[in-house]
Amino acid sequence: MVVLIHVVIALSSVAWTTYLNFSPSPSRRKFYTAYGLIAATLASGTYLVISTHSPLLSSCVTGLVYLGIVLSGVLVAIRKSAEN
Repeated sequence: MVVLIHVVIALSSVAWTTYLNFSPSPSRRKFYTAYGLIAATLASGTYLVISTHSPLLSSCVTGLVYLGIVLSGVLVAIRKSAEN
């Protein structure tokens, strides 16, 4: 069940970051929502690694790839918002 919640939060985070980039004028609340989804994904992923004793290396690599993709999307949205 926790794995399903983790995947839903992660996919929502990617979808929200995509929406943030295509939004004409992203507000602070939209950015805070993106940050909250990222934090929730990292928290649920950490819980999964600890509770299931999964291999740390593969989990960390996957988490870093996710974090890199989502944070670059947020940074692009921040720059786009600063230009407006």
